[in-house]
Amino acid sequence: MVNDKVLQIRKAIWQIPALIVLAAITAMLTNAWRSDGIPLVGDWSVKARFSDTAGDPMVISLELATEQFESGSALFLDARPESQYLEGHIQGALNLPWQSVDHYFMEMADRIDGSETIITYCDGESCDLSHELALFLKEMEYANVRVLVNGWTVWQQAGLPVE
Repeated sequence: MVNDKVLQIRKAIWQIPALIVLAAITAMLTNAWRSDGIPLVGDWSVKARFSDTAGDPMVISLELATEQFESGSALFLDARPESQYLEGHIQGALNLPWQSVDHYFMEMADRIDGSETIITYCDGESCDLSHELALFLKEMEYANVRVLVNGWTVWQQAGLPVE
């Protein structure tokens, strides 16, 4: 009886990895066979992560954002929560917090000119608030929307005007 249990345990120990390998091979073959399969190797660069639904990059460099700031040809939108915006923001930037975009957008719509460049930003390279806000604005048919990645930090580090 004890030997039977030991044999069953040995059999199970061998079968578990075999089933995992078989499942992984089946999943990979199914993924390769499908026309909409998930790529096994992805592009996780900043440009690829911060792109629109068509795959076009939305990232703007600090240099170009600074030029547009100085010429007054861009509107800066801070996607961070209001409390962080009040602690400090890019000079002249408006606050359109992504978490409350439904509430704030109607109030802000008349202040957003669709003909100028709109630059969204938040803080931290992994912060997606600015990207989500930029995608929302694209859906609202604002054509020239860009994302300043890690905007608040890089703006301050460059010694550019803040409020």
